[in-house]
Amino acid sequence: MTSVAELPGGFADKVLSAQSTFRSVMDAMARPGSIQCIASTAGTPVGMMRGAAAIALTLFDHDTPVWLDGQMSATADVAKWLKFHTSAPVVADSSIANFALIGDPQSLPALDRFAFGSNEYPDRSTTLVLQVESLTDGPVVELQGPGIDGSAAFRASIQPRDLFERLAINATLFPRGIDVVLVHDDSIVAIPRTTRLVRGG
Repeated sequence: MTSVAELPGGFADKVLSAQSTFRSVMDAMARPGSIQCIASTAGTPVGMMRGAAAIALTLFDHDTPVWLDGQMSATADVAKWLKFHTSAPVVADSSIANFALIGDPQSLPALDRFAFGSNEYPDRSTTLVLQVESLTDGPVVELQGPGIDGSAAFRASIQPRDLFERLAINATLFPRGIDVVLVHDDSIVAIPRTTRLVRGG
C-alpha cells in the first residue's frame, strides 16, 4: 500500500500552474469542441492522465465532493492522492458529487445517477471528467451551440459511443444539466450542457 510519502507530487509551482490550467479549462468551456492543451505538469497517480490530474489540482478542494468510477477506485492511490493534494472528499454517492472522475468511460453509469443541479442553483450539478482514447483520431464529431461559430468538428475516440445521445437530455433540463470534460493525456475538450451534437459521436 502506498504511503503518503510515496505519493506522486502535485504542481511544482502551485499558483502559476493552477492559473494556467484554469485558463485552459475556461477556454475549453468557452469554445466547445476546441482542443486545449494543459501545459502545467504534475505528478499523477496510476490511472490518472496528466490533464485529469491538473484539473483536480486546480478545481477540487474540501468543498467539492468527488466520485470515482470503478477503474479510478481500483486502488487506493487515486483517492489518497486527491485527499492529500486537494482535500476533496471522495464520496460513494455519485448524486452528491461536484465532479466525477471516469477512467473507464465505456462503463459510465446512467446520467441520472449524477446531480443535474436545480433551476435556482444549476451550478450544483456534476461535471464529468472522462479520460478517452484520443482527441485527434476517430469518428468526426460536429457540434453546435453557444461559443461555436456555425459548427465545430473534431475527431475523437469516445466511449461510451452513445455519450452524445445521453447528453441530449441537457436540452430538456436546461438550465440544469451535465457538463463534460474529455481528457486525453494533457489535452482536453469541453462539452458544456448548452452544446448539441450535429453529427457523429
